[in-house]
Amino acid sequence: MTETPIARGFLVLHGWQNHRPAGHWQHWLADRLTSLGHAVDYPQLPDPDDPDLEQWLAQLRTHLGELRGQQRTVICHSLACLLWLHAVARNEVPVPVDRVLLVAPPSAGVLEQYAEVAEFTPPPVTAGQLSSAAKYTRLVAGDNDPYFPEGAASVYGERLGLPADVLPGAAHLDVEAGYGSWPSLLDWCLAPSNDTPIQHRTDATPA
Repeated sequence: MTETPIARGFLVLHGWQNHRPAGHWQHWLADRLTSLGHAVDYPQLPDPDDPDLEQWLAQLRTHLGELRGQQRTVICHSLACLLWLHAVARNEVPVPVDRVLLVAPPSAGVLEQYAEVAEFTPPPVTAGQLSSAAKYTRLVAGDNDPYFPEGAASVYGERLGLPADVLPGAAHLDVEAGYGSWPSLLDWCLAPSNDTPIQHRTDATPA
């Protein structure tokens, strides 16, 4: 008798001003993974329009502590990427996870322009700290992200040695950029290899 595979676990974390709209790729992804039988946690973080770093860190610790599955993956978009980096820098990841995906992190210069999110400005963090918090971390960003004009791949990818997928014309990889469904990201979530490239939403067969 064939044993049923243990479901994978996913924690999906949104960014600033995100109230988890149904049209966002994170909502789409959470629905697809759940329908496939995986354990998905897609929480609404407190006060997304005026977030408090300490409150978000407390929520992150709680949800990480509840993350279950054969392979545990954390998927962050925008401000949540900086939330993850703060947790890593403070050694506040209670249990190391298997994979982390950082999607379209904003730059320090952009965050500093907005009082609501200035405290999320990225902290000093090392590649060693990242590898202690997660076995594998990957970066995905658009090559024309208005929230990271310097280029996330060069600032984060190269400095921290992270594998990066740079998607032409994908901007901030949000609803405004057309990222409602994202089949390639779903493929990566389910692929046996972490190195499966993440492509533009139109470059893969719809799931």
